Amino acid sequence: MSDDARAFVPGHVTGFFTVDRDEDPTKTGSRGGGIALSDGVSVTVERAEETAIALDGERVEMGAVERVLSALRAEARVTAETPLPLGAGFGVSGGMALGTALAANAALDRGLSYNELVTIAHGAEVQAGTGLGDVVAQARGGVPLRLEPGGPQHNYVDAVPERARVEYYTLGELSTPDVVGGDTEALTTAGERALSMAVKEPTLPTVMRAARQFSREAELLTEDVEAVVTDVVEAGGDAAMAMLGETVFALGTGLTDAGYDARSCAVYPAGATVEE
Repeated sequence: MSDDARAFVPGHVTGFFTVDRDEDPTKTGSRGGGIALSDGVSVTVERAEETAIALDGERVEMGAVERVLSALRAEARVTAETPLPLGAGFGVSGGMALGTALAANAALDRGLSYNELVTIAHGAEVQAGTGLGDVVAQARGGVPLRLEPGGPQHNYVDAVPERARVEYYTLGELSTPDVVGGDTEALTTAGERALSMAVKEPTLPTVMRAARQFSREAELLTEDVEAVVTDVVEAGGDAAMAMLGETVFALGTGLTDAGYDARSCAVYPAGATVEE
């Protein structure tokens, strides 16, 4: 048994989603679609006398991670590294929660199953108010379509069987609690419509088209993001807004072709895992 372990969790951009609440946080979640990214979060967990959390060398407070450690009855040093910006729609908080669950289970010999750990991480993020569907999508990988909300024992996740190069360009942050904490009826209706579109034709271009439709119908599309998406589409590319952040993601070289200095990665086909 080692005193430390490391896990990798893919990033995740959500194109469209619903808000589905329940008194049980493991049943609360969202339906929707997105893309798991090869740019992700690497999380190392070490035994410690008191809990400390760091992201890219900076000490941070992260409620979802703290809740995961509490559920595992653990004090640990959590060190995370990622090229992805926090709060910009890439699932970094979900990645840290799931990575912590996987790595702590290995380092501290808790003996839990994968679905049990995903459930803990999902419930922790829901309770922390930082996300509703990233964790289950990051556990699945690929291009997941979340057909039912909640953790693994309640949800149903399908996927689009495709891979692609992905680019992204970030203009700023958006607050997840501000969006999902209020009246979400119109947002959920838009999310259901977008998900239905993707289920009927499960291809990446359809997912992108559904995401663009959702951002407009849910009234989440900002002027700055709309301008970038329009530039990409006019240049012959395929782009949409990442939920929830002022971020544009595009297939292939869409952003580069439109003149933006974008970062590139790829669809990550596997889910989160403990690394050797």
